[in-house]
Amino acid sequence: MKKSEWSGKPSELLRVDKGFRLAEVDPEATPGIVATKESGTALLRKNRRALARLQGKLFADSTVGGKRSLLIVLQGMDSSGKGGIVKHALSAMNSSGVVVHGFTAPTDEELRHDFLWRIRKHLPAPGMVSVFDRSHYEDVLAARVQNLADPDTIEARYDTIIAFEQEAIANGTVIVKLMLQIGEEQQKKRLVARLHRKSKLWKYNPSDVDDRERWTALQDAYQIALERTSTAEAPWYVIPANHKWYARLASQEIIMSKLKELDMNWPRPEYDLDEERGRVAHS
Repeated sequence: MKKSEWSGKPSELLRVDKGFRLAEVDPEATPGIVATKESGTALLRKNRRALARLQGKLFADSTVGGKRSLLIVLQGMDSSGKGGIVKHALSAMNSSGVVVHGFTAPTDEELRHDFLWRIRKHLPAPGMVSVFDRSHYEDVLAARVQNLADPDTIEARYDTIIAFEQEAIANGTVIVKLMLQIGEEQQKKRLVARLHRKSKLWKYNPSDVDDRERWTALQDAYQIALERTSTAEAPWYVIPANHKWYARLASQEIIMSKLKELDMNWPRPEYDLDEERGRVAHS
């Protein structure tokens, strides 16, 4: 086996199943593959054409009445690499078919509705790919740790989220939920680096340090959310994220595996192909 080949499928190795413990995930690990930054990044680039074809089939199918779509949920501590997944792992996708939405603190209008009201508006249309950079899960993560809602309300949200996701799946949406698990010291290094690069200062937020002070509580909140909402139809995948190349590559592989499972083909034309070729040739 080549050094940069997978020895196991990330969609199986990183899946959250019964008995999963977040505390046992090594952020430094690269499960399923032995590679360097260079060889891992090369494999990431190599996958571009296959990923573009899979997205193309998804979009093309919607033009003939197909209802399938893809929702990618990205969660993780600040600087865990969520933006890097979009920029690098998904870069081969046609941008006209991808919508990225980052959910920040809810507005006054959003607070007047149930917590999923603002989420529903951004679910992908048929043929489209939606990426949530943070998501409805903040309502059981930040809300739990920062006491933004009472315990009974938060407790009820887990089942509400499952029902919401199952409804989306029933309507044709494939959901891929990725949690990037960065180590506490590695996160500190990345935050320090942001403060020493002008091009990265905009990414830094003083609240990032506040969250570091809540590290254990946030890890506990993630553990509860992962075990309560990882379902057969929409499982969670926890990806060690200290190595950016691995987090990007593993995320890309999982997304590609889910699109492959759709087993989609290019739509067959309803017109006479030979006739149209002749018409174009003589036009």
